[in-house]
Amino acid sequence: MEHWNWLIATHAIAAGYVIVLGPANIFRRKKDRAHRMIGYSWVGAMYYVCISSFWIRGDGGFTWLHGLSAFTLLTVTLGLVSAIRRRIQSHRGNMIGSYIGTVIAFAFATLAPGRRIPQLLSEEPATLAFAAALVLASSAALFLTARSLARKAPDPIPARVP
Repeated sequence: MEHWNWLIATHAIAAGYVIVLGPANIFRRKKDRAHRMIGYSWVGAMYYVCISSFWIRGDGGFTWLHGLSAFTLLTVTLGLVSAIRRRIQSHRGNMIGSYIGTVIAFAFATLAPGRRIPQLLSEEPATLAFAAALVLASSAALFLTARSLARKAPDPIPARVP
């Protein structure tokens, strides 16, 4: 099995970021400037997670997770285009679907024996705890900063009622 390297570590950190910030944006009541700021960073992290996954392969080569990455690239892009075109229902469906797919992939990567995350948990639990704390702290900082900035400046794009 390939040992940890920068690609795998940054992939895992970005995936953790996606997992943490997804619900923060999905369940927010206001879909304002803060929603867009968090959303653009979430989309960037999703693209990184999906694209970097193609260079992370086990002994068997590509798996169904790589197919999920390709599909997620499509759904995130469709969700982004839908938001830009103000097709909110389509945007919501694509983004929530992308998030659910990421949670499924994360569960598989976390629970399946022989994967890197369970291996790291058994061999270096402090490293995994530090990385998780880093993801949570940076996600909270982004969320609070975006919310604070959104309060200070007027929203240039008024919310449209569906």
